[in-house]
Amino acid sequence: HPIALSASPASPPSPASPPSPPSPRLAGWGRVFGPGRAVASDDLLAASQRGGLVRGLGRSYGDSALPAPDQIDVIATPASDRILAFNEAGVLRAEAGLSLFTLNRLLLPRGYFVPVTPGTQYVTLGGMVASDVHGKNHHVAGTIGRHLLGLRMRVADGRVIDCSPAVHEDLFWATVGGMGLTGAILEVELRLDRVPTPWIQQELTRHRGLDSLIAGLTEASAHWPMTLAWIDCLKTGPAMGRGVLYAGRWATPQEAPSSSPAWSARTLPVPFEAPSWLLSPASVRLFNAAVYARQYRRHSVGIVRPETFFYPLDVVANWNLAYGKRGFTQHQAVIPRTAGGAAVRHFLKTLTSTSAASFLCVMKDCGPQGQGMLSFPMEGTSIAIDLPVRDDTVAVVARLNAVVREVGGRIYLTKDRFTTAADFRAMEPRLDDFLAVRARWDPAFRYRSAQSVRMLGDPAIGPARSDVDVSAASEQP
Repeated sequence: HPIALSASPASPPSPASPPSPPSPRLAGWGRVFGPGRAVASDDLLAASQRGGLVRGLGRSYGDSALPAPDQIDVIATPASDRILAFNEAGVLRAEAGLSLFTLNRLLLPRGYFVPVTPGTQYVTLGGMVASDVHGKNHHVAGTIGRHLLGLRMRVADGRVIDCSPAVHEDLFWATVGGMGLTGAILEVELRLDRVPTPWIQQELTRHRGLDSLIAGLTEASAHWPMTLAWIDCLKTGPAMGRGVLYAGRWATPQEAPSSSPAWSARTLPVPFEAPSWLLSPASVRLFNAAVYARQYRRHSVGIVRPETFFYPLDVVANWNLAYGKRGFTQHQAVIPRTAGGAAVRHFLKTLTSTSAASFLCVMKDCGPQGQGMLSFPMEGTSIAIDLPVRDDTVAVVARLNAVVREVGGRIYLTKDRFTTAADFRAMEPRLDDFLAVRARWDPAFRYRSAQSVRMLGDPAIGPARSDVDVSAASEQP
């Protein structure tokens, strides 16, 4: 996805002075803009010598890839996208700017696929590591961190070093899910999966209420490696939590078509920002009813393209425009298994009581917590809701976070824009351990973001760029 840039209109110049240049503005996928500029580089190693935040394809929803208040530039990595090594065992080493789309296009026809994929393929390998992404198969495969073999990074003192679960393991596990705050990820090494065919065997089941849906998701996760449920989040009463359950696995050669699916880029654009009336609860109810009715059979099975199963929204090039001029946020939380189905119901009842209108609410089954020090998933149920930004959005997020705190859950930093520092600290008992490791590797806060200033207490004004040791010294050749 092209990096989202916009220029704010300049004030009319006075006759006595030349016009001021427009201030650069930058946004995440949620299109909530702030000061910033993405500076592209095809040499991430050289660009990282200057220090500063690194940004991939701009698909984190909030402000995690926006610069701190005293900075303007972030390093954009998509041009640093070479595959450096690959072997038949599926071990890949590539520059951090390589996109998942490119990787899928090149390697899926050869029988290889990433062991974990998020809901979009327009992300970079570096971004996947920084978010420690999870997917529909978290209950069996964990996050991407489980499958990483090593990282090459530039750290705050200017060194370029390799880290892994066995070498500089504190830095490695702080970087996995660390939102880019431990250094610049230059290269990623991970093991891909061999897949029998490039097709997915999919099962769809319609459920009339939350209890049925939760039971169906639990049952499906016991037999299928990939599961997800779409929920009509505006329904109340007995129909609350009604939805469609998706389950899938890679099709066998006997089940799949003989041809391979062509891996295509997105083709359907949203032509303009949606008007505000389109985001009303009434219109969203109609949309959700149509989605639910489309699955008119209670149960269906078929072979589908991997893009259809993994990345249904990617067919629309800029679907974020559908949330209008003010943009949107996503609240993604995980409710611990120990809290039970009652906690999931409490969360959804809190959501419906806010009258927040959402086209997208999905539920996933999560397995055990990974080793990333701020990795999001824990064993339980993940619920993600897209929310158009309105006057009451901050209050809606605060109410949802209160439920998450109460049941011992947590939120996903990659999606967050409005959670307070106090709420995040209350949810995250691992935070002090992460901050201690980060302080060892970056005591002067050279790697900061708008999100880390907002949520982690980072200084709004950091060290001067001239303080950075830009030597090319490396622990590895």
